[in-house]
Amino acid sequence: MNVDLSVVIPVYNEEQGLAALFARLYPALDALGIAYEIIFVNDGSRDRSAAMLREQFQRRPEVTRVVLFNGNFGQHMAIMAGFEKVRGRRVVTLDADLQNPPEEIGNLIAKMDEGYDYVGSIRRRRQDTAFRRFASKAMNLVRERITHIQMTDQGCMLRAYSRDIVDAINGCREISTYIPALAYTFAQRPVEIEVAHEERAAGESKYSLYKLIRLNFDLVTAFSLVPLQMYSLAGMLISLLSILFVGYLAVRRLLVGPEAEGVFTLFGIVFFLLGIALFGIGLLGEYVGRISQQVRQRPRYLIQAVLEQRAEDTAPRPRAATAGRESPAE
Repeated sequence: MNVDLSVVIPVYNEEQGLAALFARLYPALDALGIAYEIIFVNDGSRDRSAAMLREQFQRRPEVTRVVLFNGNFGQHMAIMAGFEKVRGRRVVTLDADLQNPPEEIGNLIAKMDEGYDYVGSIRRRRQDTAFRRFASKAMNLVRERITHIQMTDQGCMLRAYSRDIVDAINGCREISTYIPALAYTFAQRPVEIEVAHEERAAGESKYSLYKLIRLNFDLVTAFSLVPLQMYSLAGMLISLLSILFVGYLAVRRLLVGPEAEGVFTLFGIVFFLLGIALFGIGLLGEYVGRISQQVRQRPRYLIQAVLEQRAEDTAPRPRAATAGRESPAE
């Protein structure tokens, strides 16, 4: 069967909200009147999420596929596993928490029908805290200035991709694959549209402030050498200023004489320079660490089983366990 639309949904400890997701997702896709499939990727959930996905597969095996990880490998790795299984010529990613309504998928598909190969989304009237909205805007600004990748709302997972873009992403061998940014670099006709945003149906967010900062740091170092270049320029500037300052101190000593209080100024300058040096060492460590992970060639994720109904089968059955092809992101 030719599949027109594949929907990839990562799932991690979403037991409380899965029933509501099923109740809204399938009717929304049925209403589109196109051949579709839904690929749920269970990212090592510790609650009943995997069991509920198995039950849903038994209810709608003709359109449901379930990928079961044997551990927690992260949201983006779950999406990558889903991308490697998709059959549709268009692919939509969606979070399982219902903050992005499944009913918006039709709007993304309609936009792709206009000839766009990548449709991003902007959350309309975000139902997040003021601090979270401010932090998101600040990180978006830093990322855009450094990488020149223009995404108004990089935190919104509801996005649509053409199959060509998904195949290009699957062909990448990068350690940390930030999918929306990578897709933007491959797209010929990208576009963004506004979508509705709702409060989380149940449970709590899986992204802490640290994880958000870590994600943006990975994004910047994966797509740009600007941080290293800025550090090099800062080192040259500080060296020049240090030479000027030493010359100033030498002239002052000859004209005015030594001053005991100046030792604290020197301490402050030394501490500042040490801070710059330590930051640079950490930055270099990030790039070296990526190289180290790349050369190890470990699988980025391990698949315990895939639940799907094959065309030649009369009854659904799980496939044998497989492993991701690339090195782990964490």
